[in-house]
Amino acid sequence: MLRTITLGSCVQVQGTFERQLDNGKILVRVGDRLFEGFPVQKKAA
Repeated sequence: MLRTITLGSCVQVQGTFERQLDNGKILVRVGDRLFEGFPVQKKAA
């Protein structure tokens, strides 16, 4: 499943969901790299 996370104030990364962390962040994989950040909230329709 693809997920989008925010790194810092304006950088976002989209990758394959790896796992949820205890501090509310998630890990996503892009190629062979893992990125940790807060998930982007879905907007209401």
